[in-house]
Amino acid sequence: MNKFLFKQIDNTGLSLFRIIFGLLIALEGFGAIATGWVRRVLVSPDFTFNFIGFDFLQVFVGEGMYFYFALMGIFGIFVMLGYKYRLAMFSYALLWTTVYLMQKTSYNNHYYLMVLLCWIMAFLPANKRYSLDAKFNPSFKSLSMPQWVKWTLILQVGIVFMYGSVAKWYPDWINGTAPGIILKSKSNYFLIGELLQHSWVHYVIAYFGIFFDLLIIPMLLWKRTRLLGFYLSLFFNLFNSIVFQVGIFPYMSIAFLLFFFSSETIQKRFKLKNEIYNEYKITIPKYNNILIGILLVYFIFQIGLPIRHWMIQDDVLWTEEGHRMSWRMMLRSKSGTLTVRVQNKKTGKEKVYDYKKLLSPKQSRSVTTKPDLMWQLAQKIKATETEKGNDVAIYMNSKVSINGGPFHQFTDPKIDIANLNWDLFKHSNWLLTPPEDYHNK
Repeated sequence: MNKFLFKQIDNTGLSLFRIIFGLLIALEGFGAIATGWVRRVLVSPDFTFNFIGFDFLQVFVGEGMYFYFALMGIFGIFVMLGYKYRLAMFSYALLWTTVYLMQKTSYNNHYYLMVLLCWIMAFLPANKRYSLDAKFNPSFKSLSMPQWVKWTLILQVGIVFMYGSVAKWYPDWINGTAPGIILKSKSNYFLIGELLQHSWVHYVIAYFGIFFDLLIIPMLLWKRTRLLGFYLSLFFNLFNSIVFQVGIFPYMSIAFLLFFFSSETIQKRFKLKNEIYNEYKITIPKYNNILIGILLVYFIFQIGLPIRHWMIQDDVLWTEEGHRMSWRMMLRSKSGTLTVRVQNKKTGKEKVYDYKKLLSPKQSRSVTTKPDLMWQLAQKIKATETEKGNDVAIYMNSKVSINGGPFHQFTDPKIDIANLNWDLFKHSNWLLTPPEDYHNK
């Protein structure tokens, strides 16, 4: 094991990946300001639906987030240039993790992947070559890295793709219903909009998605299928970028292809100076057992966390419990209705509460289908009423539709959820058991 993990290999791929990764995360920081994402998500709302338990992060919400994201963009540039790399990468990882935990309305699995990659990159020797750190300190420069660096990144991304495939193994995806509904909003796209509405295209996308996610890493690892995997990956990621507009993730995935080709090939294609590390050397550090232990625990967690919803009552497609951080990407269309009733416990008087006055339009849409957001909204309303001297019970009456199917009762409207605790790993009993055909049209 030690010989495999600590064998020294050329670091050209990692160094170039750092440059592209730094550019992309810088664009994420500056782009979030330019596109209005920061304003819509973190400035305009009175509060954000942070991850439960991280309410203290609300202190950051507001105009200061413009400076916050500009600082992230600057750190991204430092990472790209390899200047003060370790400090810049740690700083960006911390800032981005805070953003991730700060809000769930614009939740995206790719944001979570970026959290993981930022922290992984912070510990990797990615500035040993093609960096200002190496230029200013020539003794720091190195052409090699231990092999565990490469396989840590490959395994991490491999887990993402594997679970992305498994999550698609359900009826509405396999019969093309879910892709069809997702693509319905793309009908006005130039040239391809009409094509995307054909049922045969929905089937192609459904099965291509399943098999691409399942097989792309093995294809890239096997020399005979590597070139095919490369072109399929280019097509897949550019298609996702154009059609679904999922930010920097497709280009990060394309950059990740660097880890599957030889340094000779990479240097030739990028017309770089021919400096190849080709010594056979194994350097085992004194902390090797600690490092192996950390990697083992980390990957056990990464394999176990995405399947926690299998241990929770009812289907995650219905309850949303265990959905986040499980690589359930672009799987379904879900809509809902919500009525909130507030009852004064002292007088017994009850009224329909206009919760939309507390939320942005996007927050108002999200809260109708996501139980943790409903629970947080109930806590917010309760706190508001408590400040007025009212002791209240709060009831949520929600109905949801999945993949264009009929609306079904989602919550028990007779349970006061404001006085319940939220348990991350247990089923909430105020969520009703779904009918058998709830996700079939």
